[in-house]
Amino acid sequence: MSAHGNPPPPLTGEGGPRSGSGEGSAASGEVAPLSRPSLTRGPPSRVRGGGRRALTVCALIIGLAVSASGLALWQFSKNLPPLDLGPASLRSTVVLDRSGGLLRPFATADGRWRLPLSAGNVDPRMLAMLTAYEDRRFDSHYGVDPRAVARAAWQWLRHGRIVSGGSTLSMQVARLVEPRPERSLAQKLRQGLRAIELERRLGKRGVLELYLALAPYGGPVEGLRAASFAYFGREPARLSSAEAALLVSLPQSPEARRPDRFPAAAKRARDRVLDIAAASGVLTREEARAAKAEPVPHGKKPFPMIAAHAAEEAVAADPQAGSIRLTLDGRLQASLETLATERAAAAGPGLSAAILVIDNASGAVLTHVGSPGYLDASRRGAIDMTRALRSPGSALKPFIYALAFESGIAHPETLLEDRPVRYAASYAPENFDLTYQGTVSARRALQLSLNVPAVELLEAVGPARLIARLRSAGAGIALPRDAAPGLPVALGGLGITLTDAARLFSGLARGGSVPDLLRRADLPPPVPTLRADIAESVAAWYVADALRGAPPPENALPNRIAYKTGTSYGYRDAWAIGFDRRITVAVWVGRADGAAVPGLVGRVTAAPILFDAFSRYGGEPEPIARPRDALIAGNLALPPPLRHLRKDGLAASGGATPLRIAYPPDGARIDLGLAGTPAEAAHLALKALGGVPPLTWLVDSRPVAESARRQADWAPEGAGFARISVMDAAGASDSVVVRLE
Repeated sequence: MSAHGNPPPPLTGEGGPRSGSGEGSAASGEVAPLSRPSLTRGPPSRVRGGGRRALTVCALIIGLAVSASGLALWQFSKNLPPLDLGPASLRSTVVLDRSGGLLRPFATADGRWRLPLSAGNVDPRMLAMLTAYEDRRFDSHYGVDPRAVARAAWQWLRHGRIVSGGSTLSMQVARLVEPRPERSLAQKLRQGLRAIELERRLGKRGVLELYLALAPYGGPVEGLRAASFAYFGREPARLSSAEAALLVSLPQSPEARRPDRFPAAAKRARDRVLDIAAASGVLTREEARAAKAEPVPHGKKPFPMIAAHAAEEAVAADPQAGSIRLTLDGRLQASLETLATERAAAAGPGLSAAILVIDNASGAVLTHVGSPGYLDASRRGAIDMTRALRSPGSALKPFIYALAFESGIAHPETLLEDRPVRYAASYAPENFDLTYQGTVSARRALQLSLNVPAVELLEAVGPARLIARLRSAGAGIALPRDAAPGLPVALGGLGITLTDAARLFSGLARGGSVPDLLRRADLPPPVPTLRADIAESVAAWYVADALRGAPPPENALPNRIAYKTGTSYGYRDAWAIGFDRRITVAVWVGRADGAAVPGLVGRVTAAPILFDAFSRYGGEPEPIARPRDALIAGNLALPPPLRHLRKDGLAASGGATPLRIAYPPDGARIDLGLAGTPAEAAHLALKALGGVPPLTWLVDSRPVAESARRQADWAPEGAGFARISVMDAAGASDSVVVRLE
């Protein structure tokens, strides 16, 4: 305050307001007030100039920083080694059925389950759930999300610690491809560069599929498909919203959220994914609420092990293949595995069972059940009983009859004697029920599986000839101690596998042509091997027609399939093999160690499994088509030599020369000019030596001429192979096979 009591003049904030030239001067007689330092940046022009310089400096600093960062980033990326996707491409070998369904996966060499999977085989809603939870801008960034990185950096600066990593799905894949334990800025930078490289190389879909294959799910389980089977037992395309959400949540912390160990933590993580999915519009609120009510699994499920033996065999044969597709029908395979397990358990402890189903048209193996359970040690389930040599009992009798039919020795209506008989070396066969039927037709003897008539026919055709025919058709026949074939082979005195037996019966269904089995659906069919047929078409049909009338097991309908049973000596093996035009089914039951099982009979134990297997295949059985040359006649209408089986031809002839075909010779190629002339214009002379007239000539088991002389004339119906047979009045016979052109 002044001496006069008045306040001093105020100080202006900027040096005070401007005054006139004499304001505050000494001439006014007043003391000039003290002035404050100026707070202004100078005149406006100078302010603008300074601001520009500051901005320039800032821009220069930022540019230098960006350039230095870019140079450092370039140098960092230059020092990175080439990206190696080899380890990341390692997958479990998978064996598939004919439709691509999973039969059995195999762990990788290091014990991991990493099943191949395409994004196209995953529910699109699950993929949307995944990106909503892990990387909302996955479709728009180039491997690194700048917004996520900026957010993570701001949170780091603000909190002094890492709150969120800013990783994209692509960066997570980079971490899975190049796993490193340390967590550092350099490691994050490496992941970002690798993520960009991955997207350039693989594209979005490729990066996504790599994540689906490599994401960890706890323990040795890696990848969405393996996790889906491990926790839910099915493919990821068939998951519910709750199941999909659980699998989306697990890779972030696979060990801490494993539902088999920490179900509460797994549920919390799953519910968070459902909340995010609802907020992003992937699910509705109601769907998310319903999904939260579902329980989480509290354990793991075993991986599929369907057709375990066939899968193991395929992998052993082609160890480098990542995916193997077999000809098996997965649905039928699983059904018949269940059937074998149930029936073996009902038959008794320690019993095994095997079932093989063949498509007759192609030779493709539709079902391969090697045992009731691969892991069942009590039944030696690891042994593939379709490959084991076993005694077939009476199961191979049909091939004795087929050989007799095509040789002209017998016809289905030929009468045979079922009476006690003794052969050399004191061999006296008996029927299974120790009874005899007397005089029966060959058809009835085969249907009832009578032993004595079968041995009688085998003596007529020759055991060595039967074994040679079976082997020439591709069957591996084992004889006891490599002994010469004898009459006991008619009743099971040899060894054969279920696989070979099934092939032989399939040959009957195919008109005598035994198929090469086709097991791989992803490879070209094998080149057919040159094998002899198991029977001629007419003889094969005679057998099939007779077996179709065999009495069925209890509670089964008759006249539906052609089938034959067998029981080995000592009740060690029970067989049942049946066929129609479509398929052949072979069943074996017994102990893998070959021990005897009292009461183990093919008709009682194996035949019901056979008929049940046919019903599970589905559809109505289809009979074999009758060949045009089949002779349909009763016994009295047959040529006299075919009415009864006669073995005393040489004795009746009083020591005459044995019957033999003199012309045409066996294996001859005869040019009759069939290609240029009508078939009926060509004739073939038939000549025989020895025997007891009259002679009956047969072509492909059909009578074509009867003459009191030893020659006849035949008019072939066309070119091709023909089996020409001759029989004399005493029942002696001879046959040749020729090719007519």
